[in-house]
Amino acid sequence: MNTAIRMICCFVSSFLFAQADEGIEIRVGMVGLDTSHAPAFTKILNDPENAHGVRVIAGVPEFSPDIESSASRIDKFVETLSTEYGVKMYDNIEEMLPNVDVIMIESVDGRPHLEQATPGIIAGKPTFIDKPVAASLEDAIAIFDLAKKHRTPVWSSSNLRFHAGVVAAATTDVGEIAAVISHGPASLEPNHLDLAWYGIHSTEALFTVLGTGCLSVTRTHTEGTDVVTGIWEGGKIGNLLGLRKSKTPFGIQVFGTKKVIEESAGGAYPELMTEMVKFFKTGKPPVSPETTLEIFAFMAAADESKARGGTPVTLAEMMEKARGD
Repeated sequence: MNTAIRMICCFVSSFLFAQADEGIEIRVGMVGLDTSHAPAFTKILNDPENAHGVRVIAGVPEFSPDIESSASRIDKFVETLSTEYGVKMYDNIEEMLPNVDVIMIESVDGRPHLEQATPGIIAGKPTFIDKPVAASLEDAIAIFDLAKKHRTPVWSSSNLRFHAGVVAAATTDVGEIAAVISHGPASLEPNHLDLAWYGIHSTEALFTVLGTGCLSVTRTHTEGTDVVTGIWEGGKIGNLLGLRKSKTPFGIQVFGTKKVIEESAGGAYPELMTEMVKFFKTGKPPVSPETTLEIFAFMAAADESKARGGTPVTLAEMMEKARGD
């Protein structure tokens, strides 16, 4: 991108954040309306009793015909958004872009996220990409590389990161952490990294407590359960227990030198939307690209470990392979 275009994009972003400071409503465009997150998030942001200064006003109703949960629910969600919240529908992203300030990519399927996010990123529109940021590590890298090139703020996260239980697990003084166990549902979808489809929630919770610095991953897999063990810098152990056949509650245990704590976890839509409003008003993502890419490298390493019969796989290897180094 040449200097003149870069200056224009920076000016647009600065103007947007100045608008937020002056109390002017920030207009949100949603892409992909085939998930319950679309109406749930819109309900919170557009609540007239709790004005946030950020409002969903436009949508592009894209969906994935080869994923049943996407194709069977899109019509219902589009109707809800249109009739209950007055969201205007557009035929494509390019048509919607001039009429919105920021973007939320909400497609339940991670495969189209790179294509869906690209026009907004190039236009300099601050963008949130709902979990999973992509279906593969390669696409996740491409998204954040594009965002860096165009200096567009982009982030992604599971709402579980902001749940009170996960926050407590991450902030309670337990002394030096020796190990963490994060558990929850981990249903599979063949077009995604195994943990990216639903295990992303428990994976994100694990990284919320331990932070970045995972070196290698070993996975034990059965039809109903996955045990994924990560080794962090300093010898800390992070265990992810992905459940498919038993009861599947979210929860997290932290083992420290001072104490051991256990916290339950679950949906945190209002908390996520609080972070969303801050992001759209400041342009500062609450989760860094480096964190999200390490989470994806962790999940890619888990798949590779499974393919190799449970042998350890380093995250560095997966990043090198994904980047073609």
